[in-house]
Amino acid sequence: MDGSTSNEESLVLRRPWWRRIVSDLRERHKRQRPITESPSVRQSILAIIKSSRLNVLLIFIPLSWIFHFVKLNNTLIFIFSFLAIVPLAKLLAFATEELSIRLGQTLAGLLNATLGNAVELIVAIIALVKCELAVVQSSLIGSILSNLLLVLGMCFFAGGTRFSEQGFGISATQLNSSLLTLSVIGVLLPAAFHNAVQPSNGINLTSEQEDHDILAISHGVAVILLFIYMCYLFFQLFSHKSLYEDDSPESLKPKTIEYAPDVARRLRISPARQGPASSSPPPGSDPTHSDSPTPDVNSAEAGSMEVEREDEPQMSVPMTLVLLVLITVLVAVTAEFLVDSINGLTSSGHISKQFVGLILLPIVGNAAEHVTAVTVSVKDKLTLSLNVAVGSSIQIALFVIPFTVTLGWILGKPLTLLFDPFQSIVLFLSVLTVNYVVQDGKSNWLEGMILMCLYVIVAVTFWFYPGSDLLLVRCT
Repeated sequence: MDGSTSNEESLVLRRPWWRRIVSDLRERHKRQRPITESPSVRQSILAIIKSSRLNVLLIFIPLSWIFHFVKLNNTLIFIFSFLAIVPLAKLLAFATEELSIRLGQTLAGLLNATLGNAVELIVAIIALVKCELAVVQSSLIGSILSNLLLVLGMCFFAGGTRFSEQGFGISATQLNSSLLTLSVIGVLLPAAFHNAVQPSNGINLTSEQEDHDILAISHGVAVILLFIYMCYLFFQLFSHKSLYEDDSPESLKPKTIEYAPDVARRLRISPARQGPASSSPPPGSDPTHSDSPTPDVNSAEAGSMEVEREDEPQMSVPMTLVLLVLITVLVAVTAEFLVDSINGLTSSGHISKQFVGLILLPIVGNAAEHVTAVTVSVKDKLTLSLNVAVGSSIQIALFVIPFTVTLGWILGKPLTLLFDPFQSIVLFLSVLTVNYVVQDGKSNWLEGMILMCLYVIVAVTFWFYPGSDLLLVRCT
């Protein structure tokens, strides 16, 4: 037996390193529930067509392309491209959920956050190539603000319409808060350096020296942030996976509290969960002399197993992958037309690039995470909602932003971490507010309303903000 065991271990060690990682991921994150047979190609296509009513907006994809090639009004091109990306983001969320069915909760949250950020990453890369550096910076900052305030706020509010108070993992949330704070520091330091080396402070740097120093600082910080993100992935997927799961005692998740029956009746809230408490005898009756039969524990367990099997895949894995590739291509082409139309849209002066980048583009890009996070929060899976909403913000701050800076370094585009000072301050205050809201590991509808209203305040402010030009090196 020992000889066979040693042979198996040697065979495992002979595998390529990536195969060992994949097999380890499968073992650590294997699903607890069985999966039914994969649907046929016909069933998968029908599921795609019926997945959302937003699919009617797909008609704007050819319209936006026609308007772009005919070179019609830039405002119409932007609007049509904007509307075309919305159903694509929804289909991306649908395909992501289909893949998530076959994964555990931690991998599902990471996958939702990663593919949900695909639109933002594509838009940022296209804008970077076209030297729209201000659009790149504002759209990425806006994506973080949208996830932290709008998406998370709607998750708390939607969950609060079903539950009086919801709990989520405190340990993972505190770690996420620390990572977000770290990313904000990385954004603020180049701006602090820029303000500190001004002649009014007694430091005389030439323009060329300051340009070189800020670029070097940005490149160094970007590499460090990417390293931290790799450590975060290892922490989330391997060493401390249980912190990101609802049913783990290590997550320190407070209990979810439902509304009292009288409050639920007044608010017309349907019961969120049917459990043994719903079949308890009325007050004043003797539970030992009840006429109703005693429920069988085995039948109750069988009923719970029935409920656990309710998630069934609507698409096969090959069809899901084909859909993901097709959506990525369509988003890339449509996003390029969207970026091309921004200058014509903002040239009239009625709307600024700041508002387009910070508010409009993130709303399109975050549609996938928005739908997924709000849907699962109503089902009392708030830890998964936070993995999607907050995890998406962490991914943008620790991966997408430093990746685009590094890509600009490779392409010779002077993209730095020197963001607009007003944007940086708003980001810092938003992260601070979210840290206060989530520090107790509980949520209710009022906290969600606070975050949503703060996002509206930010949107109104940026509607009137003209923006500042801190791009020290001109992009060519």
